[in-house]
Amino acid sequence: LVRRQRGYGRGGRMKIETDRVLVLSGLRFGETIGAPLTLQVVNRDFVNWTDRMDPFGTPTGERITAVRPGHADLAGVLKYDRRDARDILERSSARETTMRVAVGAVCRQLLAALGIDIASHVTEIGGVAVDAAAIRADDIGVTNSDDLNCCDAAAGARMRERIDEAKQAGDTLGGIFEIVVRGLPTGLGTHTQWDRRLDARLAGALMSIQAIKGVEIGAGFMCAHLPGSEIHDELYMGADGRPYRKTNRAGGLEGGMTNGEPLIVRAAMKPIPTLMAPLQTIDLATGEAVSASKERSDTCAVPAASVVGEAMTAFVLADAVCSQFSADNMTDLQASLNAYCARLAEVWQNA
Repeated sequence: LVRRQRGYGRGGRMKIETDRVLVLSGLRFGETIGAPLTLQVVNRDFVNWTDRMDPFGTPTGERITAVRPGHADLAGVLKYDRRDARDILERSSARETTMRVAVGAVCRQLLAALGIDIASHVTEIGGVAVDAAAIRADDIGVTNSDDLNCCDAAAGARMRERIDEAKQAGDTLGGIFEIVVRGLPTGLGTHTQWDRRLDARLAGALMSIQAIKGVEIGAGFMCAHLPGSEIHDELYMGADGRPYRKTNRAGGLEGGMTNGEPLIVRAAMKPIPTLMAPLQTIDLATGEAVSASKERSDTCAVPAASVVGEAMTAFVLADAVCSQFSADNMTDLQASLNAYCARLAEVWQNA
């Protein structure tokens, strides 16, 4: 949660809100006990909004009718027949990802106990990209203390300059982050049903994050530009009697299942639609051309989005693991996974 809140380009709201998880049930002496795990995060800023968000009181303050281009405002007020965009923008806000990150942290602990590690890094902000060739696999995840979550120091410096320029102009910036998962067994997921394909579930989870407009796995969209001979990862038999690949353009997923290679997923985030130099819009109350409304916002939230992306990836993978290796406790879950991996090893021993 701390990583989600910090990040170069975040707004002043982060100084008000210091997220802390309260565990209300399901945990005893640091271990889950089988009962429902209930988590709560108190929003410190809520006290300043009790009048305007009162469930039963009389509306106070001005209605928000100058809907923001690129936001849920317009579609939401039309769909739910509202007259105040406040009814839409609060729920559609990325503030709700706070609890996603909290739940994702629990899922990450389960996966870590099974030897599965999740990391992310920001690869581009506002058109400034890292030098991918200079980034080593071991660098990813080491930058968790960095306010950009970027592995390329030189690119990070240019990203900060770009963010400063956008803030000065009242503008916002988007970017791209990459998630890398190591330690996954071969065969997690399935090809048998469209809704159980692991690539589909991961893409859907990442696309559910506010402002994410694109997801690619492995070589992604580059696959459309190259022939199959230059895209598919050839198989070789190693000295240990097990197959391996020299490349990982599939991103660790083939046929909706993990293939034993690191899982590599990238997500593209659009610039946040709340601009301090507002775009033109229409006032829903008058039909007149006006400047869009302004809310407290960030100049850039790509680093924060990368943390949410890790959480959503952890949630999907933990669910897939628990579904495939069903058990009621960690001891049995580990034993089930170990037995599965041992069976796979026997395939090559008996070949």
